[in-house]
Amino acid sequence: MFLQIEDLKNNIYNYQVEQITEGDESIVLQALDTAEQEVKSYFYTNHRKEFLDGRNRYDVDAIFTAIGEQRNALIVSLCLSVAKWYIVDLCNADIIYEHAKERYDRAIEYLKKINKGDVSLGNLPLKTIDENTDVTQGTVQPFVFGSREKFNHE
Repeated sequence: MFLQIEDLKNNIYNYQVEQITEGDESIVLQALDTAEQEVKSYFYTNHRKEFLDGRNRYDVDAIFTAIGEQRNALIVSLCLSVAKWYIVDLCNADIIYEHAKERYDRAIEYLKKINKGDVSLGNLPLKTIDENTDVTQGTVQPFVFGSREKFNHE
């Protein structure tokens, strides 16, 4: 996993996590995994033509398989803000709910900017894509032109 339980200490106190989850580590692991999946979704592009406008296509696998100090600190922080939201969503135990919601909203807005190409993180690995490659299939598409046969009523 990209995120570790120990990473949460930078975003939420241990006693708060313990109190909310009632000591169930599986809840914390689920929140971390869910947050990672949500953040990843903003880095993927789809088959729409607008994604061929020159914006960066990040190597999502390389970003999220990094471990320890090799992980991008900003991406870890964004993931933790999202994970904290999923944990806090269970209960409002000694946590300012609005603060957690605000950080979650800011993280999502930033991820949307990355997805749109408004923000570029220069130190993340990029995918190299040949211009003749079909993004949806990963195969080269031939260039075809012409017209249909003339239709005759007989």
